[in-house]
Amino acid sequence: LHITLADGMVRGLLLTGLNTVSQGAAIHNTSPVVTAALGRTLMGTAMMGAMLKGEEHSVTVTINGGGPIGRIVCVADRDSVRGVVDVPNVEMPLRTDGKLNVGMAVGRDGRISVVRDLGMKSPYIGQTALLSGEIAEDFAGYLTESEQVPSACALGVLVDTDCTVRAAGGFIVQLMPGAE
Repeated sequence: LHITLADGMVRGLLLTGLNTVSQGAAIHNTSPVVTAALGRTLMGTAMMGAMLKGEEHSVTVTINGGGPIGRIVCVADRDSVRGVVDVPNVEMPLRTDGKLNVGMAVGRDGRISVVRDLGMKSPYIGQTALLSGEIAEDFAGYLTESEQVPSACALGVLVDTDCTVRAAGGFIVQLMPGAE
């Protein structure tokens, strides 16, 4: 869902991704923490793909934080997204608050890299250091720093005790040029 707020000074994208994340988890037979990491990256990449103008344009997001799951690579166009993770079966202890420890699985010592193929002579390539390895904060940091668009991002994947995906969704909100 694309939204515009504050007389066009703020834009947002909202997404539910239950089916997409469930399919990704099933295809790659991921552990719960990897399901969350891959699912968050799939949804963030899908929203970046939804921002593309041309039908032949694509965006590739690579997250490599030095953690045990290795790289996460997702590719999207305006209508679809797909992704893969190097090590799909990593198990991690839960955080002290009882949540999946995505940051530890992804790692924090690395980069998020974005390649936008806009059908020109060469693609646009940008990258920034990971902020947390929790994925959403890393997307927001990339958009704010590399693309210079102040952004907020939230991405969530709820994995049940039987390893099924119960819910998945997220949003990106961005200030447009001239916004106070």
